[in-house]
Amino acid sequence: MRSNHSRSSTMRRSPGSRAPAPSPRAGRAGRAARRGPRRRLLSRLGRADRWAFDRVAAARLPGLEYVLPRLSRTADHGVLWFGTATALGLTRRPRLRRAALRGSIAIAVASPAVNVLGKHAFRRARPVVDLVPPIRIRWKLPTSHAFPSGHSASAAAFATGVALEAPAAVAVPVAATAAAVAFARVYTGAHYPGDVLAGLGIGALAGLGTRLVWPARPPVARLTRAEGEDVQVTDDGRGVVAVVNPASGGGGEATRGIMPSGAQVAVGVLRRELPAAEIIALEEGQDLEKVCAEAAARADVLAVVGGDGTVNAAARAALDHDVPLLTVPGGTFDHFARALGIESPAEAIAAYRAGRLGRVDVAYAVPAKGGTGSRDERLFLNTASFGAYTELVDRRERLEKRLGKWPALAIAAVRTLRHSEPVEAVVDGHRRHVWLAFVGNGMFGSHGAAPTWRERLDDGCLDVRMVATGRRMPRVRAVAAVMAGHLHITPGYLAWRAGGLEVLTSCDELRLARDGDVSAVPPSLRFGKHAKALAVFRPDA
Repeated sequence: MRSNHSRSSTMRRSPGSRAPAPSPRAGRAGRAARRGPRRRLLSRLGRADRWAFDRVAAARLPGLEYVLPRLSRTADHGVLWFGTATALGLTRRPRLRRAALRGSIAIAVASPAVNVLGKHAFRRARPVVDLVPPIRIRWKLPTSHAFPSGHSASAAAFATGVALEAPAAVAVPVAATAAAVAFARVYTGAHYPGDVLAGLGIGALAGLGTRLVWPARPPVARLTRAEGEDVQVTDDGRGVVAVVNPASGGGGEATRGIMPSGAQVAVGVLRRELPAAEIIALEEGQDLEKVCAEAAARADVLAVVGGDGTVNAAARAALDHDVPLLTVPGGTFDHFARALGIESPAEAIAAYRAGRLGRVDVAYAVPAKGGTGSRDERLFLNTASFGAYTELVDRRERLEKRLGKWPALAIAAVRTLRHSEPVEAVVDGHRRHVWLAFVGNGMFGSHGAAPTWRERLDDGCLDVRMVATGRRMPRVRAVAAVMAGHLHITPGYLAWRAGGLEVLTSCDELRLARDGDVSAVPPSLRFGKHAKALAVFRPDA
């Protein structure tokens, strides 16, 4: 028998020896201990999720036993949301069309994220529906994995996209419908509440994420209130002289004679709401600026029905005769009216009756050796452009009536950037090869070749953007940048804020697009602004 001394000496390790390796059982116990809190949390969440599902399954909601299952079924494959998007697109209201497009894009992002990635990553089984009354399970239950809920993700994505663009009168009903669809997925036994909450979160993130590539525009640009300025407003429109361009907003040859043009719709609203107003329809061949000047000379309020080019001519007349301008949307884009927050003739009538005036900046281009305030000034309320953009506008307008806006823009961009040559110019003392040039009346909020929205109409600034590079330019990248609305990714892109701009060229004449209309101007120009010069009716805010 060994002594205690010898036993203890054999148990001692030599200084260089290793500690014995832990047993596999001890390793598993350690990992289990580390995973314990996480497993307990997941277990508690699972029990709470099943408890909530059982409560909803046992609930009896009179009147909804038939409605919610049908609503859930209607949302299959996004039919409910794409149908709503179609209805919004048919309203002719740009704000609602943007809402429909943003909501559809959000679904296109959220749906594959949930159905392709999420469900296959988690593989959660569907609920057991023994507590759900058979009347709610009128169709075959889905067999795919439960987590997250695809219906809820699409609903939240569309509702979030719509809320970023549409007024509350549209966004709230859409959001309420989306919430009902999400609840119906639990009520009909298709999902646990946790599945639905996860789907709603993913859909909302997808809707908000659309702003990364397509910033949401503010519904109304801010402007200075015209405090203390009197304006004569009458219930029947007496004192209002409206100049109408019947050719505006026609929608192309394909719809002419079938659907009323935007100008025709606007005239109908004016005649009904302001019967005492004088309405002048521009005839073919008439001088628009002369007609506007004669109308402004006898008007207390000069109203204009037409696109941005028509509004431009009316703004000149309103400035010359110091009368307020009422813009009535009736064109294809109506950028200036929309910036004011007026998207329909009815909103224009409401702005007139509210009698609230604001003052906006008016930008101009004048010959470099000319003076301001003369008839040589070329005014613009939105944008002025030269270079390849004017060629693009010419080509797009020739194709647009037959092909529609976006196909015409794509073809025009390819043809223009394939054949165009840069304008050699001295821009504020710097010699440049200018391919595209954009001068905005105020700072615009997007990055395209022709941005369309801004936060203020009275900031006193010119928004200058140019693509100025060498004699050659990567055409494919430039076309993609124009089409995607991200001109800043083009090589040679420059952008800055200015109070004025001087452009000197050696051309015989320069083609300049002002508020969408292209005309020939002197080859050397100075750009500037008349701050807060034009009085306009603004919506009641």
